[in-house]
Amino acid sequence: MHKIKVLLVDDEKAFLDTISKRLKKRGMDVTAVYSGNDALSELEKNKSIEVVILDVKMPQMDGIQTLIKIKKTFPLVEVIMLTGHATVETAIDGMKLGAFDYLMKPCDIELLLTKAMNAADRKRLHEEKIMEARIKEITDRRV
Repeated sequence: MHKIKVLLVDDEKAFLDTISKRLKKRGMDVTAVYSGNDALSELEKNKSIEVVILDVKMPQMDGIQTLIKIKKTFPLVEVIMLTGHATVETAIDGMKLGAFDYLMKPCDIELLLTKAMNAADRKRLHEEKIMEARIKEITDRRV
C-alpha cells in the first residue's frame, strides 16, 4: 500500500505544523501550505496529491472559494473541510460544492486520518472506473 498524499491548507502556522507532524507520524505523505492560492499552485505542480485538508477561514481566498477552484480544476481530488468557526450553512455549502467531508477544529487525529483514508480510497476508485471506461472504449473500437 502506498502512502496517501495529503495537502494541508491552513493560515495558522502552529496548527499546520502540529497536524502535519501527526499525520506524517501515521504514515501519510504531507505537504503543507498557508493559503488557497498556494494550494492551487501545489496541486498544479504535484499531480499525485489525493486529498486536500482545507481550512474554511483564511484571508484572501477562503476555504469555500478554494474548494470551488480545486473541484473545477482537479475534480478527482477529494477535499476535507476543517474549521473552528463552523456553521451548518457553511458545512452544507461545502458538501454541495463537492467536499468529501467536514470536520470541526480541533478534530480528533484518528478521525481525520480515517476520513483522509476514505477520501483517498474514493479518489482511487473514481480513477479506476475512468481507466476501465477508457480501456473498454479502446477495446470496443477494435472489435
